[in-house]
Amino acid sequence: MAKETPRKRGRPKSFSGKTAQITIQSLDRALEVLDRLTNSGGLTLTEISTELDQSPATIYRVLSTLEARGYVEMDPAAQAWHIGPTAFRLGSAFLRRSSVAERSRPVMHELMQATGETSNLGIERQGEVMFVSQVETNESIRAFFPPGTLSPMHASGIGKALLSRLGEEQLARYFRTCRQDRFTDKTITTPDGLRAELAQIRAQGYSFDDEERTGGMRCVAAPILNLYGEAVAGISVSGPTNRMGLDRIAEIGELVRVAASTISRGLGAPDAG
Repeated sequence: MAKETPRKRGRPKSFSGKTAQITIQSLDRALEVLDRLTNSGGLTLTEISTELDQSPATIYRVLSTLEARGYVEMDPAAQAWHIGPTAFRLGSAFLRRSSVAERSRPVMHELMQATGETSNLGIERQGEVMFVSQVETNESIRAFFPPGTLSPMHASGIGKALLSRLGEEQLARYFRTCRQDRFTDKTITTPDGLRAELAQIRAQGYSFDDEERTGGMRCVAAPILNLYGEAVAGISVSGPTNRMGLDRIAEIGELVRVAASTISRGLGAPDAG
């Protein structure tokens, strides 16, 4: 039997733990430009250079390099720069690392049809919720979270669903490292208030965002578990308060809970009921 060739290391041994010393300034600047474009609807050269406190000439060289590779593109009419198709392909590769997005898609379609509202899939990313997939309702007024959109955990249905699965040590670390800003008069901003909310989520199996991030919008979510019983994502239904009245929350919550359990079973989660 042939001996298996060991895979090479991800980094040279001598560079382990020395990230701050080996970053490439020009590459870091280019990635910063991509970050700004990702979280905007398009920015002009002047806007980007102002936000990053860099000269327009420097930023233009970065943009030109990224444009040649298809990572960004410019709208000549608006003179605004946008994320390009190559960046989209990179994001798609990220989603392919896990079967969560693929397994969730048909369940999200069923959930949207059953509730009449937009269904979302999100994961935790550095203390925030990052939306990775969405199935939109046909209603003219609807929630919209493009893939890559970030939202604070404490004021998000998916975020609270994920937080509800954390142990006390992990939760304490979250409170130490992440801000709990107030967005509306309903936002829960204290550790005690959020702990009480998380206990209720664990008891009922779903979370409820009652206009805590955006006035006039509600969201119901549940955690998706993997083979080890860990929350790897969250699925939600979101929509305006006039369609998601308080009398519908329990019904929608049960549909969302069952949807999350269905996906969790597909991932091998134990006792995903």
